[in-house]
Amino acid sequence: MLNTYQPPLIGCQRETGSSFALNAVIEADLVTHITGKPELILTPSLSGKGQTIARCPKCHVAIWSNYTGGGPFLRFIRVGTLDQPDRLPPDIHIYTSSKQPWVKIPPNVPLVDEFYELEKYWPTRSLERWHVIAPKVQAYKASQDPTCI
Repeated sequence: MLNTYQPPLIGCQRETGSSFALNAVIEADLVTHITGKPELILTPSLSGKGQTIARCPKCHVAIWSNYTGGGPFLRFIRVGTLDQPDRLPPDIHIYTSSKQPWVKIPPNVPLVDEFYELEKYWPTRSLERWHVIAPKVQAYKASQDPTCI
């Protein structure tokens, strides 16, 4: 796992029907589906670039997403779908400027108003892994039509 984060972004609240989601970031080639192939759905996002949400074809629960920032090279796994979600508490709370006023964030976990600098918050090993795939992500982003979502 590269990192786990909890975003209470208003757009995410609408998309998930919840006050926040807990995502774990991991390289796409390390993700294995045990049974079946997920249904991929392109949804709009506040950035205007959209995101791909992978849903279980049977129960339609969101399993992971691809956001434009990671292209198809990173999976943002919904921690709650894992067998042992308690093993992945958030490493950081992001977009806290739009959290619901009743959400209490523990004092021992970093929090930022919006997004954050990876170099400042990620552990060394996660950064090393990120630097391996970053050129692929950058090439992918450069190849995309900026007028398309």
